[in-house]
Amino acid sequence: MTKTIDFAKFSSIKIGGVHEVTLLEDPNDFNDDYFLIGSCNNVLVGSNIPKLMKLSKKYDYIKIEDNILKIGAATPSGKLASFCKKNNIANFEFVSHLPGTLGGLVYMNAGLKEYEIFNNLLNITTTKGKFEKKSINYGYRNTDIKEPILEASFILEYGYSDEKAELFKKMRANQPSGASAGSCFKNPKGDYAGRLIEAVGLKGKRVGAMEFSTKHANFLLNSGGGIFEDAIALIEEAQRRVLQEFGISLECEVIILDERWLKTKH
Repeated sequence: MTKTIDFAKFSSIKIGGVHEVTLLEDPNDFNDDYFLIGSCNNVLVGSNIPKLMKLSKKYDYIKIEDNILKIGAATPSGKLASFCKKNNIANFEFVSHLPGTLGGLVYMNAGLKEYEIFNNLLNITTTKGKFEKKSINYGYRNTDIKEPILEASFILEYGYSDEKAELFKKMRANQPSGASAGSCFKNPKGDYAGRLIEAVGLKGKRVGAMEFSTKHANFLLNSGGGIFEDAIALIEEAQRRVLQEFGISLECEVIILDERWLKTKH
């Protein structure tokens, strides 16, 4: 089964053409020929893309079994946040401010400051079976998970905190609104990508309809009709200037989905 997706409408940065995406129902149907996508909140789609696959609605669920919270990888973060608030479940107050689906949040160990999705993780189920948290290498905004995530299980604790929810809302207040893929680059150790981009004079820098935000330089915004090539031009210029001036290689947090980029950069 396939689904036709217009990535200029579907992706959060509003860039990309119309492509057929295979829906994954049976885990055995996945192979390395495919690139698995979620809700494309941190993806920049090019014109020369690999074969795409997306989890079907079969993996969009939240359930409590044996005092454990089990969440399907296709479950949107907003749905999870609402469920936890309604059922007085603690430790997930931050997810309402992290767009995406559960699989993507786990794959990149998403979070806000010290509040990370891995903090309360027990195990994950992938297309290759179940893996306990202790068997996964993870750190700040990264994991070594290789296979598509189908489900994740978490410690179940009660006591939803409105104070934490408000704190996370304030933490996100400095982020610009508009079409973007979230943070463009990962923060280098001991520094901030936004500070470095601003320091090399690229805050507010514009190419076509794409620009590094004047509110937060680490956000690449599409003001309307932006194209992949202009986004890449800004990304590469920021990497070049920061490396030249500070000796720091900025690593993309945005996933660049284009065979030309994947071959030259990985």
